[in-house]
Formats: sequence, structure tokens, C-alpha cells
Amino acid sequence: MHKLKSAFWLVLFLAVTVGMGVSVYFSIRGDTEADYVVETNAFFAPFEFYENRQIVGVDVEIVNRVAEKLNKTIQIKNVEFDVIIDNVEAGRIADAGAAGITITPAREAKVNFTIPYYTSVQYVIFDRNMPPSLRDDHVVWEALAGHKLGTQIGSTGYIFVDDEIKNGILSGTGATVRGIDSHQLAADAISAHIIDFAIADELAAKFIVDKNPELDALPLYYSGPTREEDYPVEESYAIAVNKERTELLEAFNEVLAEMLTKDTEGRTEIDRLVLKYMGLTNE
Repeated sequence: MHKLKSAFWLVLFLAVTVGMGVSVYFSIRGDTEADYVVETNAFFAPFEFYENRQIVGVDVEIVNRVAEKLNKTIQIKNVEFDVIIDNVEAGRIADAGAAGITITPAREAKVNFTIPYYTSVQYVIFDRNMPPSLRDDHVVWEALAGHKLGTQIGSTGYIFVDDEIKNGILSGTGATVRGIDSHQLAADAISAHIIDFAIADELAAKFIVDKNPELDALPLYYSGPTREEDYPVEESYAIAVNKERTELLEAFNEVLAEMLTKDTEGRTEIDRLVLKYMGLTNE
């Protein structure tokens, strides 16, 4: 009986507040009155990371440009990576997700994706003194057989590794995968001898090893018929947008199209921002 009464008052509250416009929208969102909320996971440099207690990076620049185009306020919230797609799909606490998110069929069933704005290769991070078996200048999946692997939980790297262990190249080899909160913590787990190798996106891997002389990283490849025919484990990043936020999706696509225009040197604005936040330019 108590539950029935609670349900009645909840329905009555929603009926009243819906008639009052945006009240329900903001009450569900909690502490924000921004026009849109974009969720991220701020441990994925150079796309999003903390600097002087502020979230900065390539994705933040994209979001800010969209806010200017729409003349609306957009709040960026830091959350766990693996909840972003579901939150965006629901649309109650997030309208979009910008966190170096890879387009996959499973995610496309839940959200709309913008045009891709960056292509990345998965990398293997390892202790310089204990490298995996190499094939020229890259690592193939077979070299990870029997090893303890770690990667950011919910990331594409985790999806790739988990699938290869369950159904693919690493099946039955004794390889295991541990989901870890961030790529940086996965790399730290190598030094702590918790895992043997970490799997991370290319730029995140390079950013991490650049600051840790004990670590190195090389791209992860699928084996071809010959070494020359090996090919990389690639993914394309895009912004995830709730399927009902058509205005927001259009604005993101317009901004990305502008930022992907090549200059006289053959670089896009996205390219320059990547270099900037990797600390490889003075801009």
C-alpha cells in the first residue's frame, strides 16, 4: 500500500511539473541549469584531462565551439567512462558524451554518433625491461597469449581484449584481462607487477610513456599471411549524442566539419589541437 501511494504522488508530481515547462528536466539533472550536459572521462589525454583543476583537451575545445555556435551553455561533467553511453541514451542526466568514444554497432543502437574526427590505433604498453615478443615495429595479438592484460574498463581496448580472450586469438591461451579505472592506472599496474601489459589508445599510450622512462609502447596488430600484411587494430572517435537532440547533433557535425578542414600544410585544426595538448607545439 505504501508503494502504491508513493507511485500515485510521483505521477501527480510529474503531471504538475511537466505542465511547468523545464522543471522536470532540471530537477532530474540535479545541480545544473545548463542548456546541455556533456559527459566525459577526464583521464584520457590529450582529449580530456585535468590541468589546474580544470578539464581541458581536444574534446573540450570541440564542445566549447559548439556552445558558441548554438549560443547556449554546455556543462562538461566528469564521470566513469563505462556509464557515458547509457546516460546519453537515457537523456535524463546527459545529452552527449565526448571522451574519445569509438563508434561500434552496439553503441550505435543506443545513441547517434557525429562524423568521426580522429582515427586511433590500439597500443601495447610494457616495461622496457620485459617487452613482449615483437614483430618488427609492432606487437601482434599472439604475443599476448598467456599474459595478464589490463585496460580501462568500458573502453574499446577492453572490448577488443575481452572478445579476443573469449572468442578469438587469445581464447584458451591462459590470457586474462583486468578492467581498470583509467589508462594511466593500467600503466601503473605494470610497474606494480599486477599485470604484464596494458592496452590503450595510441595517444594515451604515448602520453603515458613520454612521462615514464621505464615504460614503452608499440602498436597492436592483427597477423596477416606475412609480416608485411599485418594490419593495425584501429578505431574511429566520434561524439555520442542522444537520439532526440537533433539540434545538438547538427551543431557538432557542423563544428567538426570546420575543424577537419585541412590547411595549406595538410593539417586539420583537430591535428593541431592534438599536438598542442600533447605538448608538441607552442600554440
